[in-house]
Amino acid sequence: MTGEHPADHPETGVYGRPYVQLPTAAESAAADRTAHEQFGVPERVLMESAGRAAALVLSRLYPVGRIVGVAGSGHNGGDLLVMLRTLRAWGRDVLLIAAGSRPPDNTLSHGDPIDIVSADAAGDALAGAAVIVDGLLGTGFEGAPRGRIAEWIGRINRAGRPVLSLDVPSGADPTTGAIRTEAVRADVTVTFGWPKLGLMLHPARTCCGRIVAVEIGFPADCLDTHSQLITSGFVRTHYRTRDPAAHKGSAGRVLVLAGQEGMAGAAAIAARAAIRAGAGLVRIASAPENRVVLQTLVPAATFLDRAHVTRDDTEPMHALVAGPGLGTDEAAQAALTRALDLMADRPTLLDADALNILAREPDRIRAVGGSRELIITPHVRELARITHARLDEILADAPAAARAAARELNCIVLLKGQPSVIATPDGELLVNTVGSSDVATAGMGDQLSGTIGALLAAGHDALDAAALGLYLSGRAADLAALGTSLSPDDVSEHLARAIRDPGPVASPLGLPFITFDQPARR
Repeated sequence: MTGEHPADHPETGVYGRPYVQLPTAAESAAADRTAHEQFGVPERVLMESAGRAAALVLSRLYPVGRIVGVAGSGHNGGDLLVMLRTLRAWGRDVLLIAAGSRPPDNTLSHGDPIDIVSADAAGDALAGAAVIVDGLLGTGFEGAPRGRIAEWIGRINRAGRPVLSLDVPSGADPTTGAIRTEAVRADVTVTFGWPKLGLMLHPARTCCGRIVAVEIGFPADCLDTHSQLITSGFVRTHYRTRDPAAHKGSAGRVLVLAGQEGMAGAAAIAARAAIRAGAGLVRIASAPENRVVLQTLVPAATFLDRAHVTRDDTEPMHALVAGPGLGTDEAAQAALTRALDLMADRPTLLDADALNILAREPDRIRAVGGSRELIITPHVRELARITHARLDEILADAPAAARAAARELNCIVLLKGQPSVIATPDGELLVNTVGSSDVATAGMGDQLSGTIGALLAAGHDALDAAALGLYLSGRAADLAALGTSLSPDDVSEHLARAIRDPGPVASPLGLPFITFDQPARR
């Protein structure tokens, strides 16, 4: 299962309910306390539900063979003991290795004499397992694993057997995704209640394998978080279908300000993406030297000389996309200033060179965001230039960096990466669940900008347009299934399939308590 990728199985993809929350470790701990103290849910009830749900998932994925659990001393070890007791009751051969400073609470075994393997015999037990269950560390652990726990993480990784981790791969930070020494390299991670924010972030994401989130009985209102996933369910709920009576004038008109002399390709990629994403009309404002090539590459779009755009040109347009291949010279700056002034009341997306121009004056970005819905789509280096934040700090905590920039700049920030994240000025965070390093090639940002621009023009609000464009582009990349041969135009060509089928309506495991199911990422 390790190395599996959605592009290898486009018929499955990522399943997620419309609203999948994404807590930090601290928010998860607070939810546990709230469930117990305010709603009267006993801790044992949640532990029982977690262990039994994990047992069902394991049974679907690994239906035969011995199961060897490696338990720590905390609640994670208790979840594991419930899981093994349940599997034993269903007729499975199970063994427990107590790897912590003390064994799990034996009362959780309900009197079932589960075999416990000594440390001396553990090597043979691990080698003979059909699957190893990692129950060493849960979301409450902070810092770097040490001593016996660190040793056991290494032994699990060296065993060469399939591994299922409970809640989080031991050694991975559930909030930031950091790995300070070594983490268990799981084939599957069954996470309880909700996926944890850090599981979606690298490098932890590479240790999770397939992520399966299971509902275990938390009260609906016990979690206080402002983060969620962009899922197939989210897309189905938020995507606005075109009115059957629509015409090209009402389907969404996009002005794409892009392409200095010699950079017509960026403008063409963005314009083609906007057309494939459903724009009724696309106008490209570009350097006059690009007229012939752009009218050849994108005959469905009309061309404007960027130096002579008038109010009559912009008045009919519903949204502005500015920046792909625009350049940063005086002519580009003048064209950007004019387009922003002429379309001051229209939703706007700024990317690439538009951000490089405005990075010199961040107050201008704030001013633009004050007059309209604004999305900016920087990668990490662009965000560092705009905000003067340190690159290493952004890389260490991309969600925090995106949130800080959104507050500072008064706009929606789509920070591109693996995964890409979206932050709003009031602290909301959306994290993408599709796409891969296959999109690590020039022009993908231009494709994304055009896609989001079409969604803005179609009437989606800025946050939904950013989230939908990000997800649909990633889903299209997965459906193209071209690996590292993927091009931006391949993504645009598969947008129609992504819109028709944003992903599964249920987990392929067929268990109703699964809220999120994401194949392993590469």
